[in-house]
This record gives sequence, C-alpha cells and structure tokens, in this order.
Amino acid sequence: MKPEQDATMMLAAMGRGDRSAADELMQLIYEELRKLASHYLEGERPNHTLQPTALAHEAYLRLIDQSNADWQNKAHFMAMAAEMIRRILVDHARRHNAIKRGGGQMAVSIEPEHRVAQDAGVDLLALDESLTELGERSERQRRVVELRFFGGLSVEDTALALGISQATVKDDWRLARAWLRHKLKD
Repeated sequence: MKPEQDATMMLAAMGRGDRSAADELMQLIYEELRKLASHYLEGERPNHTLQPTALAHEAYLRLIDQSNADWQNKAHFMAMAAEMIRRILVDHARRHNAIKRGGGQMAVSIEPEHRVAQDAGVDLLALDESLTELGERSERQRRVVELRFFGGLSVEDTALALGISQATVKDDWRLARAWLRHKLKD
C-alpha cells in the first residue's frame, strides 16, 4: 500500500477516535514535516530559536488536537500542515519583533522554487498581511500560495487538496505571485 493510502487510512481512524492512529501517522509523515520545517528555517538568522524539529512537532500537535477535523487524505492533511506552519512562523516572528522592535524579520521569496532567501527583501509579517489582503480578493489564490509556498505542495497535490484542476492551480499561482510581488514592493 502507498504511504498516501496508509496516511489516509490513519487519518480516517483518527476521525473515528483511534488515538493510536495519531502515533502511526506521526511515524509515517514526520520526516516530511521535518524537511518542510527545515526548508523554511534555512534562510533564518543563524541564532534563530525555532528549530525544524520543534516546528514540525508543534505543527503536528496542533493538527491532531483539532477534534472536529475531517481529514480527507494525506494531501488535505499536508495542506492544513502548511497553514499551521505559516501560523507558527508568523506568530514566532511577531513575538520576536515585539521583543526586538522591528529586528529579525524573516526575508522570503515567493518564487516557484519556494526558496527562503535572505536577500529577497520581504519579511514574513509583510507577506502574511499581504496574504490576508489577497484572501479578501481571492480566497482560492490565497490558499494556493499558502499550500505551494508554506506547504511546499506540488501543483498536483495542491489541486487535490483544493478540489480544483491543475490548470487552475497554475493560473492562480501565477496571478497571486504577480499580485504579491506588486503588493510587497510598496
């Protein structure tokens, strides 16, 4: 059985109240979550206090703590993980900036290769504000950016998670990136 099918079965078991399924799911997807967390933290300042393992664990714990979640499949779970990672990183940046008053903002790039870049000139808080504004214009485009950028999901997985075509994902991704580039220049 494919890992995606295993994950879907475990998610269904969790929905039925099987707490042991959460442990099995963690073993199955932990490395994926940790790699995702590591990917987004590699562009952070060298003395960053949030580590990939902690970010992966925090995202996972928040996800399985949702009692009313109706997980459809692994892609749906990873889509929600992307949203959770975004929230955690933004919350961490806000706390850090409150302490430092403007210092230590995480620079990010919204390019297709999903790389975090120190020289991109865009901070995570500005990106979060812009994504909120984009969501007011197009919630679907906001979700596409969130899944592709924060979640690292492929076009195929993003389409599956949102229940839309791959062509729509590509169009939304292109339009949203252009809109965000323009917005973040201001």
